[in-house]
Amino acid sequence: MSTDTGSSRGAAGGVLLLCRAGPDAVAPVVPLLRERTGIAGAGDGWTLLVPEGEPWRNGETVERVATGWAFALAVGVSWPVLAVWWDADRSGCVLASGFRRPVPYVWLGNGTAVGEDEAMRTLGEGLGLGAGAGAGALLALTRPEPSVDGIGRLRGLLAALAGLGLRLPDGVAPGETVEGLREVVREVVPEGAVRERVEVGGGVRAAGAGAEAGGSGVSGGTGARVVAWVQVGLGVPVLVWGVRRRRAGWVVAGLVLVGDGVVGGVRAGAWGRA
Repeated sequence: MSTDTGSSRGAAGGVLLLCRAGPDAVAPVVPLLRERTGIAGAGDGWTLLVPEGEPWRNGETVERVATGWAFALAVGVSWPVLAVWWDADRSGCVLASGFRRPVPYVWLGNGTAVGEDEAMRTLGEGLGLGAGAGAGALLALTRPEPSVDGIGRLRGLLAALAGLGLRLPDGVAPGETVEGLREVVREVVPEGAVRERVEVGGGVRAAGAGAEAGGSGVSGGTGARVVAWVQVGLGVPVLVWGVRRRRAGWVVAGLVLVGDGVVGGVRAGAWGRA
């Protein structure tokens, strides 16, 4: 069922990407977003990503952008990605896992659910939330509750996932401005740790403890080679799957990933080094 109707275009909005894996596992695939992206740990076995771009201001819906980002991250990895998004009229979430069709759920601005209960069950199961209080809390988000608006529904969703170890950094919450979210993630630098911000094109800039003022880092080099390997590694199965299923869109996506990976690898010397 399409959930794009009624979504405002160009309205203020935001997206949080929650990966069911640690930052070390997530960082190599983040350049696939093609956005400068803030990375922070978000509890036990979770990573928070805050893309710094706002492509929905160019005429796309926030929901479609969030779905595309989640799918790009989830293809070819073993962990799911939950995108939480909001705009002026609606809010929602999208679960992406491997090559499966993303599972969306949407609420209107006043908190009215326009998704199906089965989608919420699938979402909980995909994230590893078994039967019990957590699953019940998710299903409660599908039922009428006049006192809770759409942003409140998203916060209830994240609260339900606390049982899976999710802990967002202080100051990170649905409904906050993109600028505010960026600033919070930039400041989340545990004592003695290094925060990474993945740059467009595969460079990784280190900031925080041990980094020079203003952020010194690596553009190209090891970071770019890793991205090139990841892109080719993801692109080949996407291409093969598209050819076998006769899906032109998947074929194009696979070709783009492989092509970008090969070009990036040549520039970074990925194919000529051990």
